[in-house]
Amino acid sequence: MWQRLGRFILTYRLPLLLLLAALTGFMVYHASKVELSYDFSKAIPVNNPKYKTYQEFRKKFGEDGNLLVIGIQTDKLFEANIFNSYAELQRKLKKLYGVDDVIGVPSAVNLVKVPETEKLKADTIFADRTLTQTEIDSASAIFLNLPFYRQLLYNPSTNAWLMGVRINKDLMASKKRMNIVSEINELADEFGKQSNLTIYKSGLPHIRTVLSGRIVKEMRMFIIASILLSALILLLFFRSLSAMLLSLSVVVLGVIWSFATIEMMGYKISILNALIPPLIVVIGIPNCIYFLNKFHTAWNETGDKRKSLVMMIDKMGIVTLFCNLAAAIGFAVFALTQSQILREFGIVAGINIIVLFFISLILIPAALSYLPSPKNRHTKYLNNPGLNRWLDRLERWSLNHRKLIYGITIAIVAVSIVGATRLKALGFIVDDIPKEDKIYTDLRFFENNFKGVMPLEIVIDTKKKYGVSRNLNNLERIDSLSQFLTKMPGIAKPLSIVEGLKFAKQAFFDGDSNSYTMPSSYDLPALSQYLNFKGDSVAEKNSFAKIVSTFMDSAKQEARISVSMADVGSSRLPLILDSITVRVNELFAKDKYDVQLTGTSVTFLEGSRYILNGLKDSIAWAFLFIALCMLYLFRSARILLCSLIPNIIPLLITAGIMGWVGVPLKPSTVLVFSVALGIAIDITIRFLVNYKQELPHNNYDMKQTVIETIHSTGISIIYTSLVLIAGFIIFCFSGFDGTKALGWLTSLTLVTATFTNLVLLPAILISFVKIKK
Repeated sequence: MWQRLGRFILTYRLPLLLLLAALTGFMVYHASKVELSYDFSKAIPVNNPKYKTYQEFRKKFGEDGNLLVIGIQTDKLFEANIFNSYAELQRKLKKLYGVDDVIGVPSAVNLVKVPETEKLKADTIFADRTLTQTEIDSASAIFLNLPFYRQLLYNPSTNAWLMGVRINKDLMASKKRMNIVSEINELADEFGKQSNLTIYKSGLPHIRTVLSGRIVKEMRMFIIASILLSALILLLFFRSLSAMLLSLSVVVLGVIWSFATIEMMGYKISILNALIPPLIVVIGIPNCIYFLNKFHTAWNETGDKRKSLVMMIDKMGIVTLFCNLAAAIGFAVFALTQSQILREFGIVAGINIIVLFFISLILIPAALSYLPSPKNRHTKYLNNPGLNRWLDRLERWSLNHRKLIYGITIAIVAVSIVGATRLKALGFIVDDIPKEDKIYTDLRFFENNFKGVMPLEIVIDTKKKYGVSRNLNNLERIDSLSQFLTKMPGIAKPLSIVEGLKFAKQAFFDGDSNSYTMPSSYDLPALSQYLNFKGDSVAEKNSFAKIVSTFMDSAKQEARISVSMADVGSSRLPLILDSITVRVNELFAKDKYDVQLTGTSVTFLEGSRYILNGLKDSIAWAFLFIALCMLYLFRSARILLCSLIPNIIPLLITAGIMGWVGVPLKPSTVLVFSVALGIAIDITIRFLVNYKQELPHNNYDMKQTVIETIHSTGISIIYTSLVLIAGFIIFCFSGFDGTKALGWLTSLTLVTATFTNLVLLPAILISFVKIKK
């Protein structure tokens, strides 16, 4: 079959090349239209209850993750030059396209009782103009007497000040957010330089936008670096410019097709599928090495180019197909998970690895048929004395020291299993960023001074219309829950309707800060007008009333407690949520109230669970499907078992090292196992297929066949492993810790897989496999 296919490709090489060029031109068009993803909520299935709750919350109360915060730390904020510059910054920010609102000290309002009407009105504390020092001193005294803003806009004990910029939720999900956040950052940095202050920026809009920009830069860097590195290695191996350019053509076409697939499937570039193009380069180069190595070997034997090309396809077609199929399975199993972002990654990667095989199968033999015949320097690597000496050592170890190999293997596996038991799952919303990174240090500033910026929302449904605004008992329960939250570590000052009522009560008692308490049954009737906004002209003008209204739905049936919290990680977050749930159940009977915890913090935790569980399941699926492929290929249960052992051991060693070193299980690190399994099994397939092909030629002499297989496949296996390892090491230069971990952990797995397949596998074949003639 493969010989006929080889003759067909060579006979119709020109039409096939023209067809490939036409299809690639079509793919270039689609690749040019690919876009960057700005949606970070794809980890949870849309039918998940927590996802539905979050979407309902967003419909009723708006977006919770669109606040960008700007922080400074100074005891001189109310000096005229700094304060006026700070106020000017806020005015400039309000004028920016895409900014819905800015919350800060200069725009803070105070509730003032009007004696004539005995009503409250909201007055701006600081006039919207350049103020004198006397005016600032007078206004700041009023501001600092308002507990409502304490721990919200400033921390009096650390002299830290916060300004919040709310970005339009529709623009947040578009590429326009890049320009909006960039302009905000420029204005903030300009103020910092003028005032000689350090500017701290955080919040999900800032974090996600900066990370999106880095994803694009790293993707370009990795593609270029992997191509250049591959070109260098190929040039060193084959000493042929044409072989190098041919191999690079294969992977460049693969990269183009991968971008086009992302666009044609309706997907966008995310932090995960941005890894696909450089992975295509890393996986595509071994295809080229396998084909070129066999072509050069056949050329040395026959001296006939056409016959050598047919032999190349005949011998390496099946091997390369199953190698790519195994690698594709390692990625495609992610499509079986319930996480949308993993499904996209698995589908695109799986499809394009198979496509890469067909590109290699057509382009390499067709192009080689047009190129001049290989010269002696091009095939000199086949007789590399240094590598042959190493292969001789591997041969002696496999034949003469099998018991020692088994003993060392068992000891290493035992230590690895103990290390694997120490593995712990831990992830953060702002994950994989180095501790010295500006994003991380700025986030810590807000956690140290304001207890964090990550949104957590609690929605309390009283199940009755006006159950919030006209029921003092419910308001007291909400206040009790707010007080409980305030005492919890890692949770900032909660905002809810009761904080607005406390502010109103303080105003009724002539601004006495001691009156900033929950209104009693005697106080509430006087304040009730501020909870009823039906066509009230005061409510239309009263910004404070608008703020209060955002913490209730239109029917006054549901109340919202909005909390910012630290990025405590997936280990502590469930404990915090459980503590809150216990207190909620004590205050709100389940038969009378419906209380939901939601927001970005909750969806992050749920998403992390889905991704981790999905990745763990994918490893099992990968083993199953790869095992079925191996069983079909070799038609032997013993060979199947022999093929899996050398690939399970490297994964165990990697898991053990992660446990001993303290690398946690999280989406970026669990990804290593399925990816490495799919790639490492290539070495096993390459060895065993050659072993099976050579066995009849050696009269089924197993030892002699193993010796010849080690020497005939060893050089290409070592070259291929070097390319793969070098390709993954590139990821170690990433600015994301997770991508770095993917790089060095996968490289480590491939190094150990190379040794187990060239040392342990031959020993197992000789010891345990009996071949029937």
